Amino acid sequence: MAIPAPSIVRGYSGEKCPESFNIARYCLARGAASMPDKTALIVVADAEAPLAQAECWTYGELDEAVRRVAAGLLAEGFRPGERIMIRMPNTSDYALMFFGALAAGIVPLPSSSQLTPAEADFLLSDSASSAVALAPGMSMATSHIRTFDADMVSRLRQHEPLDGYATTSANDPAFLVYTSGTSGRPKGVLHAHRSAWGRRPMYRGWYGMEESDVMLHAGAFNWTYTLGVGLTDPWANGATTVLYNGDKDVQVWPKLMEKTGATLFAAVPTLYRQILKYCDLAAHDLSALRHGLTAGEALSPALLAHWREATGKELYEALGMSECSTYISTGPGMEIREGSPGKPQPGRCVAVLPVEGGEEPLRAGETGLLAVHRSDPGLMLGYWRRPDEEAEVYRGEWFIGGDLASFDADGYMWYHGRADDLMNAMGYRVSPQEVEAALAVHPDIQEVAVTEIRVRSDVSIIAAFVVPTEASEPDAASIMKWAEEKLAAYKCPREVIFVESLPRTANGKVMRRALSSS
Repeated sequence: MAIPAPSIVRGYSGEKCPESFNIARYCLARGAASMPDKTALIVVADAEAPLAQAECWTYGELDEAVRRVAAGLLAEGFRPGERIMIRMPNTSDYALMFFGALAAGIVPLPSSSQLTPAEADFLLSDSASSAVALAPGMSMATSHIRTFDADMVSRLRQHEPLDGYATTSANDPAFLVYTSGTSGRPKGVLHAHRSAWGRRPMYRGWYGMEESDVMLHAGAFNWTYTLGVGLTDPWANGATTVLYNGDKDVQVWPKLMEKTGATLFAAVPTLYRQILKYCDLAAHDLSALRHGLTAGEALSPALLAHWREATGKELYEALGMSECSTYISTGPGMEIREGSPGKPQPGRCVAVLPVEGGEEPLRAGETGLLAVHRSDPGLMLGYWRRPDEEAEVYRGEWFIGGDLASFDADGYMWYHGRADDLMNAMGYRVSPQEVEAALAVHPDIQEVAVTEIRVRSDVSIIAAFVVPTEASEPDAASIMKWAEEKLAAYKCPREVIFVESLPRTANGKVMRRALSSS
């Protein structure tokens, strides 16, 4: 329903979420009851080793372990509604902590293992988390916080399992994720338990997911793309999910597709591009793969054509955001129109609104701000303690994420960029102000502006435009090293460009768009 007529009642038209709803129960209870011995999770640490050596969990085992962790957390004194930060790589412990917290009514905060201790400490402080689950080798800037290590997670699993799952309502807080804020500071996006129900339009509208599927996802758990596509949705459909937590070598992905018999593979376009460039796909048996899924970045027509030629498989694209996950996509049985991420998924109410204001959707062919109706069950509860930023994204009955778009006469969406300065780095939204703040204190930098620049027709990178201090010798390597010490890897500029001055408006505001086009 991309462009509703005035006579049509606007709003989400999919099946209504039950009033009593818990994500962990929704994902695990049915599988544990109807097919307890079916494999739900495979964790691979070595892509070269036989699959029999991988860590495997059945639905029955996973359901019991999650309820044990939930019981352990409650026994440790945590109360429903409290936040627990998770700072781990893609391991079964991460999954057990995340779903165990949900099963107990506790609110997990999945975070990136790439964050520096200072960045992680900001999330910990801003969220007012009661504890943090840490993997070996990871640390926090603050020491005055309760921590869970791998041994502690193991001890939690020794508790007698809860008899069922916490009785939570659909609108109760479920989990908290952080994304870039307009102020330059990361902001928390608080999701309700109904968010998992809000993913149901993706089952047919993007994946074509079946109980027999084996999902291999290449992302990290701090991202809703991975949590949803890699864990929540396969388990809600009784499918098998595969995680990889070994060395990050692009060569492992076709090996894993073959070894695990993956029927679905999910990644960002950049990884598909690397696979095509560095891997010999003809040397691997990918016959089980039905199609690939991609989100986070725009899928270029050239990449789609290259993947089709190399594999004979389709790539189905989706567009989404942390506040609502994906809501526009292509899927099996749909025509793929190169350059478009597809149509609103079944049941979604999506429109394009005038940039200058108003709630009446624009007509086909007109460009405006992409908006999702606030009745969508996948939409966030709100921004954590950021009422000012929350007020900016709602316009009456619509949520506006900042993307410029138009719909054609057949309902396909066409992307026209961002209305703000947020950048896209490997699928993560990154605020230029956050990167600028980290670089601005470098002793050799007088001024700095950060923006995306396009290096190829289908590839863009984060670049820092630097006005050096008068007494310094321009040294890009020093600035890059400084960034690596203060920012997660995906936030760091890939290029430093020295300039004499920064372009500004008459009011003194830096014109980042002028830099990106220079």
